[in-house]
Amino acid sequence: MNIAVMGSGGREHTIAWKLSQDSNVDKVYTIPGNGGTDNNVSLDINNFEAIKIFCTENGIELLFVGPEAPLAAGIVDYFEDTGIKVFGPDKEAAKLEGSKIYAKNFMTKYNVKTAEFEIFENDKNPDELIRKLNGNLVVKYDGLAAGKGVFVCSSVEEAHESIKSLKTKYGNNVRYIVEQKLTGQEISIIGFTDGKSIKLLLPSQDHKPAYDGDKGPNTGGMGAFCPVPFCDENLIQKIYNNAVNPTLNGIRNENLNYRGVIYFGLMVDNNDPYVLEYNVRLGDPETEVILPALKSSLLELILACYDDSLDSVDIAFNDGYFVDVVLASGGYPGAYEKQFEIDGLEDVDTDCLVFHAGTKRDGSNVYTYGGRVINVVCQADDLQSAINKVYENVKKISFKNCFYRNDIGSKGISR
Repeated sequence: MNIAVMGSGGREHTIAWKLSQDSNVDKVYTIPGNGGTDNNVSLDINNFEAIKIFCTENGIELLFVGPEAPLAAGIVDYFEDTGIKVFGPDKEAAKLEGSKIYAKNFMTKYNVKTAEFEIFENDKNPDELIRKLNGNLVVKYDGLAAGKGVFVCSSVEEAHESIKSLKTKYGNNVRYIVEQKLTGQEISIIGFTDGKSIKLLLPSQDHKPAYDGDKGPNTGGMGAFCPVPFCDENLIQKIYNNAVNPTLNGIRNENLNYRGVIYFGLMVDNNDPYVLEYNVRLGDPETEVILPALKSSLLELILACYDDSLDSVDIAFNDGYFVDVVLASGGYPGAYEKQFEIDGLEDVDTDCLVFHAGTKRDGSNVYTYGGRVINVVCQADDLQSAINKVYENVKKISFKNCFYRNDIGSKGISR
């Protein structure tokens, strides 16, 4: 089978790596890929017609869509007449990520446990609610914003400033949500669905803020680990009751065309899980730990979503803990320079994994080409050993203005 993976980040490198291990896979292309991926195809991921032509001419049977934007724009619908399996939800189902308002109304309708919220549109005034919550709230832009549409506020001034920035960017009639701010531990629960059942991978924890101790601006993610030690059987059962089962009920009742990944971003507050958001694709950098932890065939899981046999598939996982540390360009998530040569990639231990994100290859040399540049992933029997191992290897890689967090996985140890 020939497969194409859409995207250019660490997530897509990991997906391509995992799929290429399957004996039933002949060739994996990446569109457009990065400096670490093979068989790169230089096409714009928003040019559906060019991608369709490429897939048709190269015998692609499966197209795995990495990022959210093509799904929200309806790439699944666009390929309906081709016979090519596009792994992901169609345009209507992708609104679970593409519209925060749609998602929160869906959660309310199907009793998914989530924070209390109020919808604001048509220049509706939020001042009364801001005063009522004393500014301790979360503001969420309705649409896709590449991880930059959520503002966690701790004061009235911050809340007003967040809404002002949304209106400056999107206009006075911008649609957004103001919701109750929850506290606790965030975890990522990611699984596969055929629209009739959901199979979960190991729980993981992402680290969004740029700097140690969860300081600094939010990023796309500075590292992750799995499994999550405090996510025990009792909590998993609550996650099924509060999030997974009612969501699946909603997907069924709404008759959504959903064959793909479903991601539950959860806040565990007093051992009670609340759904913060849905994603309709794999998280990044969670993918870089949950796919190496997956012992089962990724291709088998995907194909089971198309022949309605997902419910009968048993998923096996590798032993131990997996930790991923992201090496980023100085200045990220703001402005940063690129085109710096990366040294030391060949020095990483052979039992560790290196997934490229923002890189570009020129002959035998690799250069920085994005904000998040390299993911280093290591595995060990216990979490502390995995943390120690990954940082030993991170130090072997260098490029100008490189920075990374030094505390990835520490929350798992402290709990």
